[in-house]
Amino acid sequence: MTITTIGVDLAKNSFQLHGVDHTGRTVLRKKLGRSRFLEFFADLPACTIGMEACGGAHHWARELTRLGHTVRLMPPQYVKPYVKRNKHDAADAEACCEAVQRPSMRFIPIKSQEQQSLLMLHRIRDRLLAERTASINAIRGHLAEFGIVAAQGARGLGELRGVIGDVDDHRLPARARALLTYEVEHLQELEAHLEHLDHELVEQARTDEACQRLTGVPGIGPVIATAMVATVGDAKVFRNGRSFAAWIGLTPKQHSSGGKELLLGISRRGDGYLRRQLTHGARSLVKIARGREGKLWAWINGLLARRSFNTTVAAVANKLARIVHAVLSRGEAYRAPA
Repeated sequence: MTITTIGVDLAKNSFQLHGVDHTGRTVLRKKLGRSRFLEFFADLPACTIGMEACGGAHHWARELTRLGHTVRLMPPQYVKPYVKRNKHDAADAEACCEAVQRPSMRFIPIKSQEQQSLLMLHRIRDRLLAERTASINAIRGHLAEFGIVAAQGARGLGELRGVIGDVDDHRLPARARALLTYEVEHLQELEAHLEHLDHELVEQARTDEACQRLTGVPGIGPVIATAMVATVGDAKVFRNGRSFAAWIGLTPKQHSSGGKELLLGISRRGDGYLRRQLTHGARSLVKIARGREGKLWAWINGLLARRSFNTTVAAVANKLARIVHAVLSRGEAYRAPA
């Protein structure tokens, strides 16, 4: 029995395996506990292993690669069509085994521990930003119940903080002031954590060579640069800039049939965090484009003259994605068009 390909359905404590030989005949159906998983593959001749890119997949892919196996991670939505009949662990493992053998299957590069650590920084920062917004909205909402409102932005928030800290302001009952003081202290802690994480991102962007090249692109700062380097890794896995932009979800969604092509808005597929950050960078460029000279600014202003603001932002985000692909795949610094 020579196993050439194995599909693995990952879980927290149990792993379902489905293996075939070179003729495609099923030669292995097995369920393993977490403690026996690597032990089983250590005694197995080198083979191709297919898994869905789910939680923990990159860790197991690194471990199996160290054992000499070839590991392929696949997007779950691309594996789903190969599930036959009812969904269960054995059917999922068989689907992974079938999908990994398809020549047209698209695979996800295995991330290193350094990449995942940097991505963790971004994810935690993003969660803290959401918590800060929720805390600010809570403060505003609670004070509004007592008829105390202020303008949007940092200045208005500062006024509300002043009201909470002013014991002589009798519009706010003592109990409400004490509770809101807790909320203000929590907000200050969040801001301190965010400041520390932002400092880490800036330092990473300064020391990493690829990040340094990316920060030379208009509209791309340390946040976008480090997120791209951590998420993408080797940009050469994408055929061209359009494929990269499509992977992020910044190309038009198609609904074509019978020779009639219909292009809709951007597909919004792929990594939503990268798409959101590129959109923020594009929006900053579009806001300052009027009155500026240069090929890039002329292109943006030309779009603004024909299209709406948001459509222009989407187009600029698409262009930024293509520039990022060029900079990462070619290993060259950004050169502004003359």
